Amino acid sequence: MAKVKYLRHSEIENAALCLLAEYGRKYGDVVEPPVPVEEILEAHLALTLDFDDLGKRIGVPDVLGATWIQDKLVLVDQSLDPEENPTKEGRYRFTLAHELGHWELHRHHFLANAGQSSLFGDKPEPSIVCRTSSRKEPMEWQADMFSGYLLMPKDMIFAAWESRCGSLDPYIAKDEMADLSAKWGLAEDEQPTVDIAKDLARQFNVSGQAMQIRLIGLGLIRTEVPAPDLFTG
Repeated sequence: MAKVKYLRHSEIENAALCLLAEYGRKYGDVVEPPVPVEEILEAHLALTLDFDDLGKRIGVPDVLGATWIQDKLVLVDQSLDPEENPTKEGRYRFTLAHELGHWELHRHHFLANAGQSSLFGDKPEPSIVCRTSSRKEPMEWQADMFSGYLLMPKDMIFAAWESRCGSLDPYIAKDEMADLSAKWGLAEDEQPTVDIAKDLARQFNVSGQAMQIRLIGLGLIRTEVPAPDLFTG
């Protein structure tokens, strides 16, 4: 795994929004969800996208996506093909956006290495292999964060929330989460997905879990009851 520089959350968000704006200038602004991540990858960036059995091809387990920088190729594991597995579409779109994160944030690390093997060379090894077991690597969490910012832009989230709820007031999810955890017998460290996150996830075509993480990060879902305000009560 290549060593990457530290990036602030705001830098990653700006990179995602810049990519979306660049696509918008060419093909029309994206003002409503879902974000056209396939079109950004293929039409705007001219990357080739395909599916394969990546575990077999690369020889390591739990691979969801891989990118060949010099060959401008992105492969997604066939288990995420939304035509074959429609329930995996949210995971598929997040994986595409994750690979775009690598392309936008990290490709210069690999282009600087003139000796990188080509897809059509003797050693067709990908520049970047994205495994579920590598999530804590800096390069991987940066790409995950980029994916969330690209698929769920803050302004779109706020607009969708206000349209659904009538305001930007947060939803206190503690009771619903407790009820769902009891219903499904979840462990204390397992966080169930609440209904409002599932609803917005369908609108943005992402997984409920990804949407809930984004909503919590934006303060629209709170998992604990806030302390009483000094001037209320």
